[in-house]
Amino acid sequence: MSALPRLIATDLDGTLLRSDLSVSPRTRQALDAVRARGVFVVPVTARQPHGVKLIGQQAGFAEWALCSNGALAVHLGTGEVLFEALLGMEAQTALVHALLERVPDVVAVSIREAGEGFYAQAGYAALASERDHKRDPRRMTALPLDEVLSSPSLKLALRHPTLTPADLLAEVRALELSGFHATHSGAPFVEVAAEGITKAAGLARLCAELGVAQADVLAFGDAPNDAEMLAWAGHGVAMANAHAEALAAADEVTLSNAEDGVAVVLERLLAAGEG
Repeated sequence: MSALPRLIATDLDGTLLRSDLSVSPRTRQALDAVRARGVFVVPVTARQPHGVKLIGQQAGFAEWALCSNGALAVHLGTGEVLFEALLGMEAQTALVHALLERVPDVVAVSIREAGEGFYAQAGYAALASERDHKRDPRRMTALPLDEVLSSPSLKLALRHPTLTPADLLAEVRALELSGFHATHSGAPFVEVAAEGITKAAGLARLCAELGVAQADVLAFGDAPNDAEMLAWAGHGVAMANAHAEALAAADEVTLSNAEDGVAVVLERLLAAGEG
């Protein structure tokens, strides 16, 4: 890509943010510069709205955000929900019970109510840190599994005391069930959404609402849950620290998140636009 796009879609953790979850001054300056040129800048993340707002001031995010891996489009300024896709109770219940037969000790969290409701199964908090969900584990619920699964979920998080997210995801896929989409973002759990819901699908829907063509989208990401978005965008950029799936889907590889890789690309496009 040699010219500024109409919309920039960026993952947060491992991409825009440094390892301490900060936005560097250089990155903020680049984001402000493209916004000043009329470009939409949209965070596209596995986080919920409250997790985006934690870094919103640093990054200058005040408009549309895609949360829960594309399942939720919300305006950070007004709170307006543009769309929300839910994982049905039948699909999530069938998945969890089948998975427990295959892999005992899996515990679950149901995230619902536009990302504000967080319903954790008993035993989940003991495995969690505040960084995982941007929530204090001491304030998490300890509900029976049936209660966790009693309403449709914006996102269902599944974790195991010893299996890695990649290994647990492999167990989910080995079930060969339908009705949901499962992925992982580098966080210590598998993330399950409604069937067909990915960052790419959510981004396509938001772009249609904003009147932005696919070819005019620049996307940044680093994790397996970013791969579909990087492949869908007119130009997909993976970070140097990216997972192999993201690297394979991208058109370009930039420097790592620790080296302001997003800013490097944006500065190049801004300079080309001034030439």
